[in-house]
Amino acid sequence: MNRIALVSVGAAAGFAAAFMLFPVAHGATDGSYHQLDLFRAAFDLVRKDYVRPVSDQELVNNSIEGMVSGLDPHSSYMDAKAFNDLKIQTSGQFGGLGLEVTQEDGLVKVIAPIDDTPAAHAGLKTGDFIGGIDGVPIQGISLDDAINKMRGQPGTKVTITILRPGAKKPFDVALTRAVIAVDAVKYHREGDVGYIRLPTFNEKTDEGLERAVRDLKRQIGPGLKGYVLDLRNNPGGLLDEAVAVSDDLLNSGGIVTTKGRNAGDNSRYDARGGDITDGKPIVVLINAGTASASEIVAGALKDDKRATVIGMTSFGKGSVQTILPLSPGNGALRLTTARYYTPSGHSIQALGITPDIAVAQGDENDAATKLQRESEANLPGHLSGEKANKKEVPPVKAPAGKKFDDFQLSYALDLLRGKPMKSADAN
Repeated sequence: MNRIALVSVGAAAGFAAAFMLFPVAHGATDGSYHQLDLFRAAFDLVRKDYVRPVSDQELVNNSIEGMVSGLDPHSSYMDAKAFNDLKIQTSGQFGGLGLEVTQEDGLVKVIAPIDDTPAAHAGLKTGDFIGGIDGVPIQGISLDDAINKMRGQPGTKVTITILRPGAKKPFDVALTRAVIAVDAVKYHREGDVGYIRLPTFNEKTDEGLERAVRDLKRQIGPGLKGYVLDLRNNPGGLLDEAVAVSDDLLNSGGIVTTKGRNAGDNSRYDARGGDITDGKPIVVLINAGTASASEIVAGALKDDKRATVIGMTSFGKGSVQTILPLSPGNGALRLTTARYYTPSGHSIQALGITPDIAVAQGDENDAATKLQRESEANLPGHLSGEKANKKEVPPVKAPAGKKFDDFQLSYALDLLRGKPMKSADAN
């Protein structure tokens, strides 16, 4: 059975015969036989008495979705179309609006807009809620159904209704669907520093990082001071790519350990050596939109003291989902199978990565919007986490009277150049 290990937030996007086999499921006990009899009775009543005819396929799909999605916010059932969409997404290209989303309180919640997509260009933000699509409320429908409604042929239009914390009332945003080709890596020169942004972790991320480092070395030459690795608003992706990216930047040390219910879900990943940056200093940027696979990278580089992590506390998704295909043509389960632990042995589940230096961008606690920090801990049904053992310190803030396009990046560049800025609150 082909398995895909995912560490990301949200989604990108013969049943009657199978039902008859339920009582002989592997591991069934007398108690489970009774529960399956209860399910059979409910199944028969709905099929016979529901207000409209319902196919066996629809009933079984809904039953599986309900069974799995009730476990935690990241487990779900994907039908054949959704499963195929996921495979396309992790390959680095798919169709839609460019949103990473999850579900909360019956609404679709934006984890992060993907760079250079219709959603990002329209100004959608982390923490926005989508309450309707083309004028139709979506409260109560499954996350996969909502995603399917937002996807469509490139060039077609869709209007989504946004509920933004702090806004007085909902508002509509008209978007044109596009082919979403997610760049594995973006990079450019910032004077004597190499800036590298990872928007997600797909099949091309590790390859893109290696190319970026090669090009930046060539562009900047021997005066290269170091690198900024920007993981802000990176919602995660493939576990293997997160491990490979960490390995690229480490000569030694642990990367991540996964621990599940079954021994087969336990793994330890260590650096094999060969830092592609030749030991140059690295500053990692994180924020509340930094989740899952990107937290693995930030946690490994922080715990192994390879990089200085700055920004704001990350999202706190410390679990691994495994894609488990069902019978051919019947989709797959996206099932939480393990927790992951940073090299120091700590789980970041519902806690997040705490930066070495807390640096505010300026809008995290905007009095006008009063946005609550996005966190795994805010998701209903999330897995419990370890007890927080460290109090967060007030973040560095931009000096009064100065304007910055990106204060966190400016702080990172100054830090690499040996001249960190003083906080606005410093005496």
